[in-house]
Amino acid sequence: MRCLTVMAGALCAALMISTGAFAQVEPNPNNPNDVVPDASTPPPYGEPINLATAKKVAAAAAAEAAKRNWDAFCISIVGPSGDLVYFEKLDNCQFASVTISQHKARAAARYRRPTLVFETLIGKGPYFGYLTTLDDVIASRGGNPLIVGGKVIGAIGVSGGTGSQDNLLSLAGVDSLK
Repeated sequence: MRCLTVMAGALCAALMISTGAFAQVEPNPNNPNDVVPDASTPPPYGEPINLATAKKVAAAAAAEAAKRNWDAFCISIVGPSGDLVYFEKLDNCQFASVTISQHKARAAARYRRPTLVFETLIGKGPYFGYLTTLDDVIASRGGNPLIVGGKVIGAIGVSGGTGSQDNLLSLAGVDSLK
């Protein structure tokens, strides 16, 4: 037992001494993440979207779906924290899209950017693989922040069709606030 304790102590000491060699990683000129931007100006959060406005946004997305004879979508509206404010399920929407639409809306609100951004960056290659390790990220278009007066008041998430269909309906909801 004493020998095992001494060996464990020696191993811990060796690990503590050797970790300094791994502390510094040289910048990679090919990695766009190693470039430090001069500014950081994400839109600030505003007052949470109210129910009447959330219904208006969802109605605009549903109206666009009806105009195109699409009946298979779920529409979620969340506040700036990503918590659900309003949900609408069209008659033929698949059950999986209930939570997917909420996930898209939550990610768009919490990260203050469209979910299309994640899809695009991950598609750029291995330097953006870290995005898949971030909590609540979804790399699927159809989630867009709702911005009024330059402030994020919530987000809309749409699921049920192709990514381009989801995004088109989501942007119709966004446009209802203009």
